[in-house]
Amino acid sequence: MEPFRQHIFVCTQGKAEGVTCCPGNGSLRVLQALEQELTAQGLDDEVQVTTCGCLGLCDDGPVLITYPEGVWYHKVREEDVPEVVNSHLRLGKIVSRIASNDLSAMNAQAKDHRDRYRAMVRARDEAGTLPDDLNEMIRGFMPSRAVLTALELDVFTAVGAGATAETVADQIQCDSRATEMLLNALASLKLLDKKDGMFFCTPVSARFFADGTRDNARPALMHTANLWHRWSTLTECVQAGTSVKKDGRDQNSVTAFIAAMDRNARERAAAVVNAVGVAGVRRMLDLGGGSGAYSIAFARALPELQSEILDQGDVVALAQKFIRNAGLSDRVTARIGDMRQDPLGENYDLILLSAICHMFSPDENRKLLRRVYNALAPKGRVVAQDFILEPSKTAPRFAALFSLNMLVGTLAGSSYSEPEFTGWLQGAGFSDVRRLRVPGPAGLMVGVRAE
Repeated sequence: MEPFRQHIFVCTQGKAEGVTCCPGNGSLRVLQALEQELTAQGLDDEVQVTTCGCLGLCDDGPVLITYPEGVWYHKVREEDVPEVVNSHLRLGKIVSRIASNDLSAMNAQAKDHRDRYRAMVRARDEAGTLPDDLNEMIRGFMPSRAVLTALELDVFTAVGAGATAETVADQIQCDSRATEMLLNALASLKLLDKKDGMFFCTPVSARFFADGTRDNARPALMHTANLWHRWSTLTECVQAGTSVKKDGRDQNSVTAFIAAMDRNARERAAAVVNAVGVAGVRRMLDLGGGSGAYSIAFARALPELQSEILDQGDVVALAQKFIRNAGLSDRVTARIGDMRQDPLGENYDLILLSAICHMFSPDENRKLLRRVYNALAPKGRVVAQDFILEPSKTAPRFAALFSLNMLVGTLAGSSYSEPEFTGWLQGAGFSDVRRLRVPGPAGLMVGVRAE
């Protein structure tokens, strides 16, 4: 029994560079074309598409299998997809020119592939060869650094609608030979297309990395580029037990940081507001509120809500611009202060600490949460959003790696576990302490002040 009328499997099993595989022959493009064509022909509710591992016919890829008919298609190209969808999936007529009919040959080819693969695995193991996935993890900084350099130099804007390496080099004021090497590397990463010596942005790089587009993420991603320099000191930080980079932050780094935080917050704000709720909230304090994205979201969810952001001076100036652009200057305000020592105010119904606790030591968080408790009205709530570790502190992976980000960037910050947050909140006097799970890498810890 099948929940869909037909089911298509598309091989997307990657192999080591130089080894024939379906993705290397274009199966990912075929997959995208297939999904688009099914939607265009109104069949996406009747035909399920599933990616799968190696089907054993690598030299004949890309390979598709359609069920319940059990038809194997080989050497499928993007231009074949409309015919497969219309002829086979709509009208029930097999596209014979790309269908595999010699079952014994297919069986022999698949077995031969299996045997050669097993022999290769044995030989690599006996030679002590580093596994591909481990080697890729170790060298993962290479593609990352290439993209970050391209963002720092604003390469994708320079490429625009198409340009030669020489034109791009002149635009970004860099060496022509080195620029071409970078552009070729970006093309290998599928972030640029190259044709007849001309480079072109791909749809994804044009959308997210080039100036002037609605979804341009470059300003926010410059924060990641800045992080690279701190992460390069990780060895020294592990030896010292704290950040070793002593230089202060400049306005460019602050602007990039707030842009990154704003982008993250806008993506999550609706889910956070929905999870927390606004019932009974009239006054809100947004500690370290950055761009004000969360205050803005809460204010939009409840017209009577007033929110106040407390942050550092160079951040408050940026926050006020975001607030004005949102048209909420009458209900969302921002003031300069240090949340660890300056007055917080009193009688707030909700205090939000988003991406705050990971910057501080456990003792600093205990003291901060006691201050927060005293600033709340009776039955007021505190909501701490952060990358919350499981009790083992080895998962989720993002939170475990983010601990290192705090090691290289702060004096005593870290990612913390749910039991640690629970202990701090209860120790500060909060009751009804609980964790709320929302989509994405961060979670919410909530506590209520007693009446």
